[in-house]
Amino acid sequence: MTDVLLTVGTRKGLFVGRGRGGRWEFDGPHFNAQAVYAIGIDTRRTVPRLLVGGDSAHWGPSVFHSDDLGATWTEPAQPAVRFPKDTGASLERVWQLHPAGPAAPGVVYAGTEPAALFRSTDEGETFELVRPLWDHPTRSRWAPGGGGEGLHTVVTDPRDPDAVTVAVSAAGVFRTLDGGGSWSPSNEGVSAVFLPDQRPEFGQCVHKIAQDAGDPDRLYLQNHWGVYRSDDSGARWTDIGAGLPSDFGFAAVAHPHRADVAYVFPINADADRVPAERRCRVYRTSDAGGSWEPLSAGLPEGDHYGTVLRDAMCTDGADPAGVYFGNRNGELYASADDGDSWRLLASHLPDVLCVRATVIG
Repeated sequence: MTDVLLTVGTRKGLFVGRGRGGRWEFDGPHFNAQAVYAIGIDTRRTVPRLLVGGDSAHWGPSVFHSDDLGATWTEPAQPAVRFPKDTGASLERVWQLHPAGPAAPGVVYAGTEPAALFRSTDEGETFELVRPLWDHPTRSRWAPGGGGEGLHTVVTDPRDPDAVTVAVSAAGVFRTLDGGGSWSPSNEGVSAVFLPDQRPEFGQCVHKIAQDAGDPDRLYLQNHWGVYRSDDSGARWTDIGAGLPSDFGFAAVAHPHRADVAYVFPINADADRVPAERRCRVYRTSDAGGSWEPLSAGLPEGDHYGTVLRDAMCTDGADPAGVYFGNRNGELYASADDGDSWRLLASHLPDVLCVRATVIG
């Protein structure tokens, strides 16, 4: 029977759950009264390292880590993520913590607000600014999305540690093929309905990108209006939103083992940020976006208003996959069968900002 570690970042702290079969136990909040926007789970170790981006109203943003599954936490003596003085920038928050693949041992990426990419080579203890992206010639024309100007998604190629894809709200997708030495916008086919030129080279408000389990070149993208797929690592994008009740949303997650399987949580509209048609439903594609099916068995019936944010849905790596999501109502749901059926794990939590899970043991 699979043992799963489930971490839930909220507006007021981190909750850590352990589940086995149908039984779950949670503890927390860790980092009480801090907003936890980012969680990374580094499974390249014998015991996974947990990385958390905390945001204290008093002490400011920081990165913590735990090597005992959340029992104890360590904060570096000096700020782990810090902008060099000559940038004139200061850290608002860490939006993303992404351990790179096995081809890049020790490497962890952090995405921040202001939008920047930081790289660690010591498993998240210290980070350095990836300067070529910060100095990109388009940067002066980047604009913040509704939630701020954040670099919120990092995707690494398991075959090539020098190939990295990032997404910024609201600047779009950028790629490097030389380990961060140079970056190119990669938004061909992605629309920006809020701009006069709706097909710009950059400036799209990308909400999330997920990488297919069977083909690392296949990516799924949830945009500020529009769901897309790329079959060439983001060089070109194709609209796959047909069949969804709305193609606006935040979360996009790929199945951990099955090729061509991905999940989204549609939202009514940018001006009406509640579940599409006010129904709590996850949508799954099993043919890389050719069709979509609603998954609602065990989820609330009737009108529902729990919005799922970009990092508040995840899978756990099990087979069949555990799929999890939390919402702004403070509800946490789980499926142990690839999304076919769901159960409520927790309610009345603070506003859920991010959810991450992994199989342990």
